[in-house]
Amino acid sequence: MPAKAKKAIRELKAAVKDAKKVYLAPDPDREGEAIAWHIVDELNIPPTDAARITFNEITANAVEKALREPTHIDMDRFYAQQARRVLDRLVGYKLSPLLWKKIAKGLSAGRVQSVALRLIVEREKEIQAFKPEEYWKFIATLSQSGYKKDAFTAELLRLDGKKAHIPNAEVASELEEHLQNVNWKITDIKKKTTSSRPGPPFNTAMLQQHAANKLGFSAKRTMAVAQKLYEGKALGKEGSVGLITYMRTDSYRISAGSAAEARKLIEQEWGEEYLPKSPRIIKAKKGAQDAHEAIRPTSAFRRPEKIQSFLTAEEYKLYSLIWHHFICSQMQPAKYEVINVDVEAGRAVFRANGRRLLFDGFLRAAYRPDKLKDQILPQMNSGDQLKLLQLDKSQNFTQPPARFTQATLVKLLEKKGIGRPSTYATIMSTIIDRNYVLLEKKKFKPTELGMLVSDKLVKHFPDIINVSFTSEMEEKLDKVETSNLSWVNLLREFYKQFSAALEKAFEEMEGEKNKTLDEKCPECGEQLMLRRSKYGQFISCSNWRECKYKRDEGNGDSGDEELDEKCPDCGENLVIKRGRRGKFIGCSGYPKCKYTRNLKAPKGDKLAGTVVEEVKCPKCESPMCVRYSRRGAFFGCTKFPKCKGMKKADPEIIERLKKELEQKED
Repeated sequence: MPAKAKKAIRELKAAVKDAKKVYLAPDPDREGEAIAWHIVDELNIPPTDAARITFNEITANAVEKALREPTHIDMDRFYAQQARRVLDRLVGYKLSPLLWKKIAKGLSAGRVQSVALRLIVEREKEIQAFKPEEYWKFIATLSQSGYKKDAFTAELLRLDGKKAHIPNAEVASELEEHLQNVNWKITDIKKKTTSSRPGPPFNTAMLQQHAANKLGFSAKRTMAVAQKLYEGKALGKEGSVGLITYMRTDSYRISAGSAAEARKLIEQEWGEEYLPKSPRIIKAKKGAQDAHEAIRPTSAFRRPEKIQSFLTAEEYKLYSLIWHHFICSQMQPAKYEVINVDVEAGRAVFRANGRRLLFDGFLRAAYRPDKLKDQILPQMNSGDQLKLLQLDKSQNFTQPPARFTQATLVKLLEKKGIGRPSTYATIMSTIIDRNYVLLEKKKFKPTELGMLVSDKLVKHFPDIINVSFTSEMEEKLDKVETSNLSWVNLLREFYKQFSAALEKAFEEMEGEKNKTLDEKCPECGEQLMLRRSKYGQFISCSNWRECKYKRDEGNGDSGDEELDEKCPDCGENLVIKRGRRGKFIGCSGYPKCKYTRNLKAPKGDKLAGTVVEEVKCPKCESPMCVRYSRRGAFFGCTKFPKCKGMKKADPEIIERLKKELEQKED
């Protein structure tokens, strides 16, 4: 047991020694139930003296209600969590040593993370195998009068009665010539009114997707900020208040009281026309546990702008997103008038689309609503003749499927029933930390190591590293929670299949052994070898105990790319180095000189690493120094990586430091 845990246990034992009643209030989910059970077990609290209470929002009313209605620990929920923990450890603790033996030390595998990695790898293989196909688009600018004042555009829809497909330049040129010499006539006009309904309140997966798309937050960052909002913030005279309901949920359900409060606010702010006749009730998806409410503000009347001064910038952004989305979910749909105009031109039919907002509905309260401008078409009638003002053709190529972003991966995991709301952020953090995937332009790209690990696991454990198996296991865990399946029987059945496959894999999986190269070490003359680590492949000396020479695979005598720039600390050349988190700029005189800076820091900027004594770290009070990220300068703790405190850079301090540096150089 860690020292911190021992200290906490001692303090808890002292606290409950003379207590008549002990209330247990961990999170209201499987993990929380397990925590409650372990506390009771560790402190030797008699079951009759332990009262389990749960609440989805940290407000006075919710806590008081829970205290009035205590229950006992839900053992079925505890057993479901125990089964999950044992399953994950069986897979992780058994598969990881297999990877250490066959590929490289330090690797890991997991029941859920390996399936997520498989999805990313399979998408990458689709992209690599993709062969683009050529096609051409035609857009006509048309007018009744022949002047631009009433001009509109229409796109080629059908050709010779079939969906238009122009495969090459020859066919495109032939069609262009045909269209220049035919009459253009309106053959059909369709008008209809459509509605755009607001989405349901957030569950965990939706919150992570929207936060990624609209705020640029990672899933891990989203959950960390949401945790702070749930635990509560000090709001001046109001005291500490939990601002949102529990943030790990797969439900769309909201309480009757919260719906009534939202409806009251909507009527006050925007009027009855924005209010549905009754509160919107959205059913949970099939397979959802539906144990907790959707994620919503604890009070609809606690508007984001009123409490902004009490929140950090990221807390305000996320709370605002949750508040606006919840209010929108209880508002009327937006209504549009949509017009489709078909234009006949010889063998071809073009279509023009118009759209006009009739009623803004929930868009009135939306968080950064999509800016869809009205597309107004001139007044036209079926049979009207048109004049061709301009005909544009363009060559295009089909695109491969897109790599997963954090938002799209979470969406797929939820759709496939892989993992649970509480695990999505951890899954993605793990495969990034293990160097199995990289985030390039916010999209997942598997590394060579990630593809190798995934391919070997899928080959030897096809029935376990499998989407359907993982989703079916989640369903079985749900059955354990509802007393419909014994957790011991579940584990026994799984291990019988898994152990047989594991034994076979140890015998049959081909190892990725070190390879001797036809090249001598430039430092000692011994043979070089191609080796593999958890960070990828590299070349090093075969006499590695005595000679420490190594470089990245495929580079020259040095694994570092030299820059035309001197180190501001010692005057040696700066080079581009590679670390576990990617490339960075460092001094070629390392380890004597340990100067480094972010690769994307401004070239020639000698402020990187400058200590700013007057700026103290918010975590440990140590001085801070100037660092750079892709967003520019920031202040980081000088004790990094032990302390990861950071602050937004003060522009005035940065300018002062630059002037001081210029004066020194002069």
